[in-house]
Amino acid sequence: MAGDHSPDGRGGEEQRRNHRSATRGALSACPCPHRLESPSQYCLQRVLAWFVRFRRPTDLLNAEGSVRNLDLSIIIVSWNVWDLLRGCLASIERASWPGQTGDSTIRHFGPHGTPFALEVIVVDNASSDATVDGVQALFPWVRLVQSGTNLGFTGGNNLGYRESRGSFIFFFNPDTELPAPRSPLPDSLWTLFTTIHSEPGIGVVGPQLRYGDGSLQSSRRRFPSRLTGFFESTWSAQAWPHNPWARRLHMAGWPATVRQDVDWLVGAALLCRREALEAVRQPGDPGPFDESFFMYSEETDLCRRVKQAGWRVVYQPDAVVIHYEGRSSEQVLAARYIRFNTSKVRYYRKWFGSRWAEALRRYLLLEFRLQLLLEQLKGRLGHKPALRAARAQVYREVIDSQLRP
Repeated sequence: MAGDHSPDGRGGEEQRRNHRSATRGALSACPCPHRLESPSQYCLQRVLAWFVRFRRPTDLLNAEGSVRNLDLSIIIVSWNVWDLLRGCLASIERASWPGQTGDSTIRHFGPHGTPFALEVIVVDNASSDATVDGVQALFPWVRLVQSGTNLGFTGGNNLGYRESRGSFIFFFNPDTELPAPRSPLPDSLWTLFTTIHSEPGIGVVGPQLRYGDGSLQSSRRRFPSRLTGFFESTWSAQAWPHNPWARRLHMAGWPATVRQDVDWLVGAALLCRREALEAVRQPGDPGPFDESFFMYSEETDLCRRVKQAGWRVVYQPDAVVIHYEGRSSEQVLAARYIRFNTSKVRYYRKWFGSRWAEALRRYLLLEFRLQLLLEQLKGRLGHKPALRAARAQVYREVIDSQLRP
């Protein structure tokens, strides 16, 4: 569970400083700097490997023989994407092996001889496909939690978080996969874990994301400014793709191959320190995520609160995760547009105030009205009338929603 952090994040500052001092001392004997950007993070992993050589699998058990807190909990929220979830779980299975504690839900990971333990929790958001039966039949070591209703990304992750036992929490999308162990890519799970475990000041770490075809997916970000919402993922952004607000958000001046501290990371694969999550969790909160964001913008909000509490957010490109983006949300296109833009407005209201949120809401609705007129015009001219009618219907639904958070 969490350390001595108070909900506002100030209570553990002295403890973090002491941890950082101890880490610097332990690394001073290494033959390379502790911030070295090498693919293997040589020094950090040497220190960690030295420590775990003396740890036994039975260290996971308390005096009564039941399981204490684990090292890592992987939480996956799924909704009607069994074909992708199956690949995701198979990739975790390849990167781990059964534990020796008598608890079938515990697996080990990392180099053999380093008995770090993990659990995998799948939160099924009331899927109507084969998810429940498939997980139970093919992956009996997975802890399956059935929500009974679609709680969204934030509600599902908070539910999984409450069920978790790990000192570190890996929020992992069902449309992601860890690379195969013998592929040219690194052991990404171990690389991420050693990065955050070895540097106590890190609250969140994320990998380099790649699409299914292997191409790079931008995943590191700066926090949006007040004007970013008007010039990113909008018509204005398409007309002016290299505008300064979008370039700053996407960190266009920084190479994607270099490890770096960032403001926030795309939420497809976020490995978090439980202590940091507890530092931003207010009394009575169901979990670290703000559930007023059903989905979209929730990771931006979480990382902003984590950084405000004094923790670092780190992009680690030595770890790679394959991301088959957006399959859950693509199932209902109008709902995707509504939730994406409503969350955007909600984020603005939370961090920039009601006036900026209202200005953004009206601007986004104006863009959708213009798109509706354009689709209607193309339809009347006989250009792909079925496609134009379908798009026009989606835009009408978005406009009817008024994008009110």
